Amino acid sequence: MKFNITLEEAQSLVLERCQPVETEFVHLNDALGRVLGRDIRAEENIPPFSRSPYDGYAFRAEDTIGATEANPVTLEVIEEVPAGYAPQKKVITGKAVKILTGAPIPEGADAVTKYEETGINGAYVEIYTSFKSNENIVPAGEDVAIDEIIAYKGTAVSPPIIGLMSALGITEVEVHKRPRIAIISTGDELLDISEPLSPGKIRNSNAYTLAAYCKELGTDPVIMGTVRDKTEEVARFINQGLEDADMVITTGGVSVGDYDVVGDAVKAAGAETLFWKIEIKPGSPSLAAVKDSKLILALSGSPAAAMVIYQLVGMVFIKKLAGWSEVFHPQTEVILKKDFRKASPRRRFLRGRLLVEDGTAYVETIGGQGNGVLRSLVGCDILAEIPEGSGPLKAGEKLTAYLLD
Repeated sequence: MKFNITLEEAQSLVLERCQPVETEFVHLNDALGRVLGRDIRAEENIPPFSRSPYDGYAFRAEDTIGATEANPVTLEVIEEVPAGYAPQKKVITGKAVKILTGAPIPEGADAVTKYEETGINGAYVEIYTSFKSNENIVPAGEDVAIDEIIAYKGTAVSPPIIGLMSALGITEVEVHKRPRIAIISTGDELLDISEPLSPGKIRNSNAYTLAAYCKELGTDPVIMGTVRDKTEEVARFINQGLEDADMVITTGGVSVGDYDVVGDAVKAAGAETLFWKIEIKPGSPSLAAVKDSKLILALSGSPAAAMVIYQLVGMVFIKKLAGWSEVFHPQTEVILKKDFRKASPRRRFLRGRLLVEDGTAYVETIGGQGNGVLRSLVGCDILAEIPEGSGPLKAGEKLTAYLLD
């Protein structure tokens, strides 16, 4: 077991033990948000044929050489082609086809003019300008070409990807299964959210917050309930969670107090502890262990501390577990909007919101930054990093920040 490690070491240790869950096939209607299990390659062009972008006329561009308003070219209209119908006639010298928006370009034609830019004379159309070959024609494959990859393995299916797959006639998609995440809360002080408060007790908010975060990530969270601060009971819950799910997350009981039994419970459950304590604030008293190739991530009982480590370690692991190809949060440079008056002897992460003003990115901290201040995560879309050994910071300081997605 490693002790007091860096955030990067913690991430590396859990990722080394992670294998993505298996894949399954789902109907296109059920694929939104799921993580692709393979590349999606086009077997057709989109659009499948060259088409007209306007209501107008299709003709041979060379027939319009020298055309002007004073000396227009007159072409015989031999057919009308609405959208959804195939042309029946070939365009030859001196001929044109009336064509509507989205209709296929007839064989022999290589240019289109707008209806309103022509003159009509019975069965003839007058063209008043010269055209080049392929002018005003939407080519086959303009959007997607045959054999082009439209979505890569390890990315989440979005509405536009759904649209492209439907245009290609794809009805079933190979995606990773939704990982099941067992959530266990430890602590004699915890009540279920349905119970009335009593002296010395608090309601179990951590389980529901974590479940919501996990669900937002596309997993299937299972709240297993609350267990007392007893080593044997916690170990039993952990083993049950490992049996029912792909990962176990616990909150509470990972510090050094008399009732912090999770470290012992992990051993009693037969798991191998990977690390205990990460050199950051908040959330330092965190633990990770492995049993039967499944991860147990034990977080602080303090709500904000637990959720920050979930974002920085748990979410990274879950993304790989779920099949994502990119698992780390994007980083950027931001400027501190307001003074931060506390010293940071340990590497610290501030909960905040990203503001962009006149092209400059700022971070504005949200509320109090204490370990138990869950409200500081409402509207939080960025974690700004203060280096270890820093004193109080003034507004205008540059910080590295992690964008939460």
